[in-house]
Amino acid sequence: MDDWWDSRVVAVDGTRSPVRIAGPESGEPVLFVHGNNAGADWYPLAAPVAEFARVIAPELPGFGAADKAADWGYTVAHYAAHLDGLLTQVETRPVHLVAHDFGGPFALAWAADHLDRTASITLINTPRRINHTAAKIWRTPVLGELSGVIANAPMLHAIMKRTDPGLPDEHRRQIIEHMLVPGTKRAVVELYRATGEHAIEPYVDRLAKFSGDVLVVWGDNDAYIGLDQAEEQRQIFRSGRVEVIAGCGHWPWLEKPDVVAGALTGFLRRG
Repeated sequence: MDDWWDSRVVAVDGTRSPVRIAGPESGEPVLFVHGNNAGADWYPLAAPVAEFARVIAPELPGFGAADKAADWGYTVAHYAAHLDGLLTQVETRPVHLVAHDFGGPFALAWAADHLDRTASITLINTPRRINHTAAKIWRTPVLGELSGVIANAPMLHAIMKRTDPGLPDEHRRQIIEHMLVPGTKRAVVELYRATGEHAIEPYVDRLAKFSGDVLVVWGDNDAYIGLDQAEEQRQIFRSGRVEVIAGCGHWPWLEKPDVVAGALTGFLRRG
């Protein structure tokens, strides 16, 4: 699936991120911001968007093929700054943000300081409160490190079969491969400990001033983030709506790609 887009490596203050770019140069730019999984999983959603828009999908520090230096600051503020440095090099026009999972805090932290460069915001199962069981484990001293030591592919496969039974096996395998890339488990522990439960709250007052359109897409069987948080996200903004994807878990665009792609492309085209 990598042959349909161009790939380049962008360095921000010496930290390198692969960036996949596809679609017409004249199309409005759409920045896909992944969370606790790497950007390659965007393909089923990014491909239809690239038919009319300029898709930009980076892999961020700590994940995928991006750098994972132990001394890089794995905080929401660091990720927002990295996104800004990356965009400075690849796209200076206002961007439509599409974010999933922890990518929501990353993208929203950037948007809060760049409302004039934010064309629209789409949030896919992104937390306003990060208090699920895995987060609590990662934040706990010793237990977080131990979870990284014992985690392996068979264990993660068994867990994800319970939490996301509708996820196709190929995508489950890919997500697990991302989790097990050397350096990623350490980065996840540092990120969750640095962030705490209320990742978005420092930015809410500024985001409330955003006058553009907002779409909140939510798989209603998310085992990590409850459906009530979808409405909590929408309430931050002046203009927004929630699109519930029935019967899907944490990665709804991988379970029902046509449904989620239809919602996103319709939203972006109207914008």
